[in-house]
Amino acid sequence: MGFSNQLLNGKTIMVTGAGKGIGRACALLAAQCGAYVIAVARTESDLLQLQKDSTELSGTIETWSEDVTKASFHQRLKGLSELHGLINNVGTNRVAKMTEQADDDVDAVLDLNIKSLYRCAKAALIPMQKSGGSIVNMSSQMGFVGSPGRTLYCASKHGVEGLSKAMAVELAADNIRVNTVAPTFVLTPMTEPMFENPQFKKFVFDMIPMQKLASTEDVANACVFLLSDLSAMVTGTCIKVDGGWTAR
Repeated sequence: MGFSNQLLNGKTIMVTGAGKGIGRACALLAAQCGAYVIAVARTESDLLQLQKDSTELSGTIETWSEDVTKASFHQRLKGLSELHGLINNVGTNRVAKMTEQADDDVDAVLDLNIKSLYRCAKAALIPMQKSGGSIVNMSSQMGFVGSPGRTLYCASKHGVEGLSKAMAVELAADNIRVNTVAPTFVLTPMTEPMFENPQFKKFVFDMIPMQKLASTEDVANACVFLLSDLSAMVTGTCIKVDGGWTAR
């Protein structure tokens, strides 16, 4: 099952952090639905593979090897002739107890998860204000709850939720919608080793009523819905792809 391959026809969509995991799945699904996708990542080899894997899709993927924290990227983004959608997907985590968390970790997480998201969205407003559009900020179930060892990450994702609501209210007059997608733990090559720890695996599965992890495709489906006209009256809210974690 999937969306129509014409769902995003005529739309230019940017996906940051598109080289791996959720961002890669979002870029491929958007292209499958007919979008012209600008996939942004730092690793050129990941982008080349992404482009190779998209050749039979109805849309097109253009790749930008860029660091989203750099002013040069923001200037390039501002120079686009049009932009209808943005998936702000870049983020990081530093798991540790508060008493063991280094000051450098605080800066790294907040700089990437909040500051870069804000600056990327701000730059995107220049081309997006011409036609309106949709911004999807990648949040987390940790933007709604607390969790041991993840106080810093929770703080950043609670910030994403508050920022996104404020953006939605401010930008509504420009016909720009802003929402978040909040996944639970997603099975990726990066997270797979974590689940080799039986204690951690039990903790996670005990918290998810559906008793399974999300896939990158599960998250991409929510993002594409929010990019499309199917969600034309949806703004300032969140789609939780969490298997029921936050409903407890």
